[in-house]
Amino acid sequence: SNNFRLWLTSMPAKTFPVQVLQNGVKMTNEPPSGLRANLLRSYSVITDDVFKQSLKPEVFKPLLFGFCFFHAVVQDRRKFGPIGWNIAYGFTPEDLTVCKEQLMLFVNQYEAVPYKVLNFLGAKINYGGRVTDDKDKLLISCILKTYMCREAVVEKDTYRYSTSGMYYPPPAESVAEFIEFIRGFPLFPMPEAFGLHENCNITCAQDEASRLLSGMQSMVQLGGGGEGGMSAEDVQDEAAVSIQERLPKPFPLDVCETKFPTLYEESMNTVVKQECLRYNKLVWKMISTLKDFRKAIKGLIVMTGELEGLGKSLFVNEQPEMWIKVGPLSLKP
Repeated sequence: SNNFRLWLTSMPAKTFPVQVLQNGVKMTNEPPSGLRANLLRSYSVITDDVFKQSLKPEVFKPLLFGFCFFHAVVQDRRKFGPIGWNIAYGFTPEDLTVCKEQLMLFVNQYEAVPYKVLNFLGAKINYGGRVTDDKDKLLISCILKTYMCREAVVEKDTYRYSTSGMYYPPPAESVAEFIEFIRGFPLFPMPEAFGLHENCNITCAQDEASRLLSGMQSMVQLGGGGEGGMSAEDVQDEAAVSIQERLPKPFPLDVCETKFPTLYEESMNTVVKQECLRYNKLVWKMISTLKDFRKAIKGLIVMTGELEGLGKSLFVNEQPEMWIKVGPLSLKP
């Protein structure tokens, strides 16, 4: 039956059939976007029985909330780009699970909570094992100290994670109360929740807009047009012809050498000739690639990967990558 579907989940195993992996559709479970959604997901796998296992629930609950908040912060900081992390790390729910089990162990077995040990295990081993940049290692240690400290337990709900005072370990007793408290968080938190300046929102918004536009362009159908419409090849060829007709001629370098000779008194002449040479390289590249691309569309020569990328860029009105490499720096998308 064409309607039959088989869902398989598997941990890495040598005995798993390779043919199933090759013929199947692979799916991944991405972390939720946003601080609130991440916290809700963390508490969706926690039950009240976990709280009952703790011999000191008044200590375990705020510290567990701190670990969950820390997990959401380190994941959501990735949306700020290099401002959040120098390298985007793929933290997983298993990292939080290990921290939760270690927290339960240390709270139950020790009379005084070993905050230094919890910070070391969390920032240096469980999460820090993925961190490779030296500055990021220092950063993740500083972030965890905000949530894994004595003040979070002693001061209870008067202790604040951020300057706004909106984020703190609540005096909740059950998982349902924690979830209800988390639902009160804003859907789009300000950067201060992550320990960042509010101007970081500008960079984040620009990146999101760029990804959105890139995604919209990548969804453009490159197939044939409808009845009476132009096919993708026709559109690409028409764009190539239009650019060819408007291309300026390269600068005559011999004339440039005559008009702008290299002199000690005229240092800018050297710069002018360098810019002319760079400009000519771009024009020569455009002339040759457009000519080859039109031949490839007609089947006269082989359509290489670079020429195919050129055609896709022409179809969606983007700068081709091969032209960007030889051209001057530009902010044009």
